[in-house]
Amino acid sequence: MKIVVFGLWHLGSVTAACAAVEHDVVGLDFNDITVDALSQGKAPLFEPGLNELIVERIASGRLSFTSQPHEACREADLLWACHDIPVNENDEPDREFLFEQMRQVAPALTPGALVLVSSQVPVGTCARLELEFPSFRFACSPENLRLGKAIEAYQNPARVVVGTRFDADKETIRAAFGTLADRILFMRTESAEMLKHALNSFLAASISFINEIGRLCEQTGADAAEVSIGLKSEPRIGPGAFLSAGGPFAGGTLARDVTALTQIAAEHGTSLALIPAIKASNDRHKKWAFERLRAQHGDLEGKTIAILGLTYKPGTSTLRRSAALELARDLLLAGSTVKAFDPIITKMPAEFDGVCLEESLRKVLENADAAVICTEWPEFRAADWSELVPLMNNALIVDANRFLDSALNGISNVKHASVGRI
Repeated sequence: MKIVVFGLWHLGSVTAACAAVEHDVVGLDFNDITVDALSQGKAPLFEPGLNELIVERIASGRLSFTSQPHEACREADLLWACHDIPVNENDEPDREFLFEQMRQVAPALTPGALVLVSSQVPVGTCARLELEFPSFRFACSPENLRLGKAIEAYQNPARVVVGTRFDADKETIRAAFGTLADRILFMRTESAEMLKHALNSFLAASISFINEIGRLCEQTGADAAEVSIGLKSEPRIGPGAFLSAGGPFAGGTLARDVTALTQIAAEHGTSLALIPAIKASNDRHKKWAFERLRAQHGDLEGKTIAILGLTYKPGTSTLRRSAALELARDLLLAGSTVKAFDPIITKMPAEFDGVCLEESLRKVLENADAAVICTEWPEFRAADWSELVPLMNNALIVDANRFLDSALNGISNVKHASVGRI
């Protein structure tokens, strides 16, 4: 079948490349720079294996990219909306972005066309799309990709959630997912939209819960890692629960759904207590690393702090909602000298020109009063810390998730601070 993947940032470029393994796919985006880069096999965001997969699919003749909607949509069986929806500084999604995109592509679509929405949008979006574009049918399959592991997440999901109103559309959607068709969980459209909010909010609540327990452990002599093991051994909770004390959730994805549910409740006149508190708790926890630095050094003015890792998570190049950048801002305001190193970032954003971006782990740690693990790149764990620690001044390593536990084992003259233990 012919599929048009509409919107070609992270979600769209991954979806287009993966779907082209089984189908003829045209990637459509109105940004000519993005289209030109993808046509040369260069994705807009680093994702392990993605550039190689794009090149392979282009060479096979199954994948192409364009900015021309009429060219893309000719004889298409499905328009797959995969835009990464913008969010503002308060984690509020831009609800109108997808509508603006649809208004531009609508003239190129055949009446009766099926549009599958995978963009992360608030519940009720498909119903609004149906009102504004009554000539088309809309279904929803919330995105389920993970930065740094997106191809694996697409190719081997636990299940694929699809919300649709018409049984006749199920066959088209099954065909689009190809070998994943037997993993599709069909439900009503609004349920699929709500499920994404509910899932991310539940994960966010779990993270906030265990981080609050972790901070109490630091005050009482308990060890949050041991508490976590006990919780996960409880059959009603289970070993896969998001219950490992560490850093706050970042990146915007979880916070966006917590915020969306809070807004939806307000729009419907429903008062919520638990869900709004998730974000408030996480926002407080974002200060944990800064507070541990201050607890050790007191006044941070004039102290040299090394930030290890800048991206939102390992395996990606995105800095959006990076916890490292938030920490850097706080340290600069406190008068600290801030150095940073990330194996994939070669230039700091303009507003962080006060941060010295170093070219190696060794350089960033030289004469640092403390180092903070902000992105858990494998290179950091693999480094020889017995050689690196002596480069620091009275070495303090702030490592929320205990990422360096094994790497620092047996090394003297280093204080290793983590969430949930003294």
